[in-house]
Amino acid sequence: MPLPQKKRWESMAKGLVLGALFTSFLLLLYSYAVPPLYTGLASTTPEGAAPCSPAPSEPEAPTPANGSAGGCQPRRDIVFMKTHKTASSTLLNILFRFGQKHGLKFAFPNGRNDFDYPAFFARSLVQDYRPGACFNIICNHMRFHYDEVRGLVAPNATFITVLRDPARLFESSFHYFGSVVPFTWKLSGRDKLAEFLQDPDRYYDPRGYNAHYLRNLLFFDLGYDSDLDPGSPQVQEHILEVERRFHLVLLQEYFDESLVLLKDLLCWGLEDVLYFKLNARRASAVPRLSGELYRRATAWNVLDARLYHHFNASFWRKVEAFGRERMAREVAALRRANERMRRICIDGGHAVDAAAIQDSAMQPWQPLGAKSILGYNLKKSIGQRHAQLCRRMLTPEIQYLMDLGVNLWITKLWKFIRDFLRW
Repeated sequence: MPLPQKKRWESMAKGLVLGALFTSFLLLLYSYAVPPLYTGLASTTPEGAAPCSPAPSEPEAPTPANGSAGGCQPRRDIVFMKTHKTASSTLLNILFRFGQKHGLKFAFPNGRNDFDYPAFFARSLVQDYRPGACFNIICNHMRFHYDEVRGLVAPNATFITVLRDPARLFESSFHYFGSVVPFTWKLSGRDKLAEFLQDPDRYYDPRGYNAHYLRNLLFFDLGYDSDLDPGSPQVQEHILEVERRFHLVLLQEYFDESLVLLKDLLCWGLEDVLYFKLNARRASAVPRLSGELYRRATAWNVLDARLYHHFNASFWRKVEAFGRERMAREVAALRRANERMRRICIDGGHAVDAAAIQDSAMQPWQPLGAKSILGYNLKKSIGQRHAQLCRRMLTPEIQYLMDLGVNLWITKLWKFIRDFLRW
């Protein structure tokens, strides 16, 4: 029997009030969880904050020309500038495992899985930070601020980052982050990426919320102005500054070769750089850019294109110095070892859709409104020798951070709300 008119209106009014209150709560939470975008360096750690002061007993790792040639000590002080959509989650897992294995001290964020990105990094954002504190490894997402990071690690710390072909990165970022970039909501066609690239200036607003995800994201992550005039001399100055600050710039397209160079630089063993590909999208969610759209995407991300071109050239110079034949042998050894671990660890031998993942501890974080990120099922019968390594190699970032004791209350609350609303 239908409700009387008055009761129906009262019901609607209560629903509207509750909806408004809930929406206000979500906006308040999101404004806290996602800080405002700063185009200039933010006020960070108070002046006079003490820099990292390593204990006198800590040995300094030597810097051999070829670390793995023998006679060197493994490097344990590492800054990984984690860029977006560059296979950086896979590299993060490698660093987590190495740090956990050797009992190293991580500089972790507090409350969430990044350092208040897209705001600039500040030492005060580190969980349990105290002036003068030293850390071995910094590796979570941030907007890079060299001086702030430098003050947390030993003077001989190794700085690394990873780049990707800017057109491919833009494509991945557009599909992963597009739904949280409001100016993309104006796109009405079936292929929103192609529509955007036909006339990006029509849609793009540099002051728009989350706009940084959709233009020169590498430049932005590294702490520079992603809307800088391509003709400005600052572009080349910034690129050369990255070259001075980072000991190795890896390339996503040549990930195995990059890991061989990293292993050599850090004087690590082969087991230290074994990996499974994490945070990858399923094939049906990865439309490839055509020739013309690829050119348009490259032109739209011209600052990143210049950065990538510079470090692509320097990468191959490093490969030449390492030795092409030696590189081929070591890449082959890495791939054989990875294949062996795949057979030992992964149920079915391959990644699966989110719906097919049986253990919630293996469920990767998904983009808003989609379930496009693949994950793995751990084999149920793994020998004692490999059980721990298998689980660690397959554990997604959020769960690994929790295993390492990181306070992720904001991230967990946001996940609860997303699960409740089925976002």
